Amino acid sequence: MERDILVTGGATGIGRAVARHFAALGDRVVITGRRPGPLKETAEALGVRAETCDHTDPAALLRLVAALPGSIDVLVNNAGGNTDFDAVPLKGTEDAGDAPDSDGTAHARELAAYARDFRANLDANLVSAALTTKALADRLADGGAVVQIGSIAADQGAGSYGAAKAGLASWNVDLAGILGARGITANVVSPGYIADTEFFRDRLADSRREFLIASTAVGRPGVPDDIAEAVAFLASPAARHITGQVLNVNGGAYRTR
Repeated sequence: MERDILVTGGATGIGRAVARHFAALGDRVVITGRRPGPLKETAEALGVRAETCDHTDPAALLRLVAALPGSIDVLVNNAGGNTDFDAVPLKGTEDAGDAPDSDGTAHARELAAYARDFRANLDANLVSAALTTKALADRLADGGAVVQIGSIAADQGAGSYGAAKAGLASWNVDLAGILGARGITANVVSPGYIADTEFFRDRLADSRREFLIASTAVGRPGVPDDIAEAVAFLASPAARHITGQVLNVNGGAYRTR
């Protein structure tokens, strides 16, 4: 039976692989993102629908909901990423480390930049998922699934990005309890290092990449399809009694018992 699937941040990387997987199953897929160009290209390549949306913006989410089918069987909250890679200094902080700060102005600017950048990661990775799920609460089909894309950083640390992903996993525990009465599952897929994505903005040094691969038990980086397969499993009939969980997909870079 065909399902209606929404994949946020579906134009590239993991989101694109998830959308491709569901589309290949014959499901009706809608992908979202903030960049019309990549969205259009992916939609045409995969034969899916595309809707431009900033998932941190309540008004944009209301517009999205109005454009969606009346019922969503699977919601994949993938939009996000480490916003620290895109951060720019606030005006006046660029050389603050070399300037005297007798009146505390430089320190105040530094603190303001830190607050802005910390909140940016929370908004992009935690608030976006919570807002999207809330906006779609009445559209989620009974017996369906919500899958969050987390990160190994939630357990191994990465500043505000890791904190946001840890918060996502914690919030998901509560969400599973709320949605469970309707037979809707809520789980997190937590990737480790995944190659062939835009995550590192082409700034990943070879030495760091080699370290990340060496940290795995299987000796290879993950690829977007590894995550897509895990998402598809959690959304499948085989996983109807799995909810409130974090599924680590990292090649053994982070191990649990």
